Amino acid sequence: MSEDLYLSHIYQRFPISIARGKGARVWDNSNKEFVDCMGGYGVAIVGHCNERVVQAIKEQADKLIVCHMSLFNETRLKFLTKLFSLTPPGLDKVFFSNSGAEAVEAALKFSRKFSGKNGIIAMKGAYHGKTFGALSVTYNNKYRSSFEPLLEGVKFVPYGQVSKLEEAIDDKTGAVILEPIQGETGIIVPPDGFIEKVREICNRHHLVLIFDEIQSGLGRTGKMWAGQNWDTVPDVMCIAKGVAGGIPMGLTLTKPEIIEYIKMGEHSSTFSGNPLACAAGLATLESLTEDKLVEKACKIGTIFKENLLRLQEKHRIIREVRGLGMMLGVEMRFDVRDLLLDAINEGLLMLYSGRNVIRLLPPLVMDEGTVGDAVDIIDKVISAEEKRRNVH
Repeated sequence: MSEDLYLSHIYQRFPISIARGKGARVWDNSNKEFVDCMGGYGVAIVGHCNERVVQAIKEQADKLIVCHMSLFNETRLKFLTKLFSLTPPGLDKVFFSNSGAEAVEAALKFSRKFSGKNGIIAMKGAYHGKTFGALSVTYNNKYRSSFEPLLEGVKFVPYGQVSKLEEAIDDKTGAVILEPIQGETGIIVPPDGFIEKVREICNRHHLVLIFDEIQSGLGRTGKMWAGQNWDTVPDVMCIAKGVAGGIPMGLTLTKPEIIEYIKMGEHSSTFSGNPLACAAGLATLESLTEDKLVEKACKIGTIFKENLLRLQEKHRIIREVRGLGMMLGVEMRFDVRDLLLDAINEGLLMLYSGRNVIRLLPPLVMDEGTVGDAVDIIDKVISAEEKRRNVH
């Protein structure tokens, strides 16, 4: 029986039903195998059914599943201890939530309370979520137009243009929010010096700098945090997606002086700091560090990108290959939907960014052989598309 009998048509859906997964591969109901470069939109960062995560969930489920933040919990403390051994210096406090959008909502509230100003500067092309606050700093009009008016005081400036950022700052501006690498817009890597200059501008104007590392964090770019690629630490950092190995969790990390402006009860979440999620989160962080997945993302991501660049030399319909680590984009000269469907038929799952960019967010456990399998399929479906379009 199809899920569509019960679900509203909110999601773009592909004709495949996934039954199980392991590492960087998944299988459908008929046991057909797929290389997974979708990764649950980046959630499967330590691989499907990571052994550490599965074992941690089983053990915790036998002990305690629910523990409200009004009570202390040893599993939560162990997760926090591990988390803060890895976080950028100065980001010493955290708020737990359940998703990336919630992490952004908290960041916006904390920043406004701290600065006393409602002005926010976000980037053109930005994607931060679809709840009202997060949507207010998300750029694409197709997400925004049906729900306006949104938050007041939000300005969008071109990503990568420092002068436009400076021009947009006024006496009502309290915060700047950006993705160190833009994901939804097509894996847009910032120009040299941009991230560092944004930090300097925020320092000079006493603005809160928020990094949305929901997609780019946790080793995805070959560094634990994407900001480390530019030696830059924000005032607030949002984390989610793969942080608990597939169990929902969001985190808003802040400098102590920011979150201390929030009074007891001004912000909270029933599921905040859930022990099952914390057990999975601890296992995820242990896998990232002890299994050297961050270093692997750098190494295998470089190999993946080099293979894609070779495909660019071969295929005229590839416009550009870009990204860092295992956060890669292939911009085509046409709509990629048919390519994604053809790839499914050949045993490969991929994402899109906009209409013409293939987005690749594979699990960091992917090995060189699996990369080769993925590249072979991409080559095959692009060749078939060129033939259909009579491109030589």
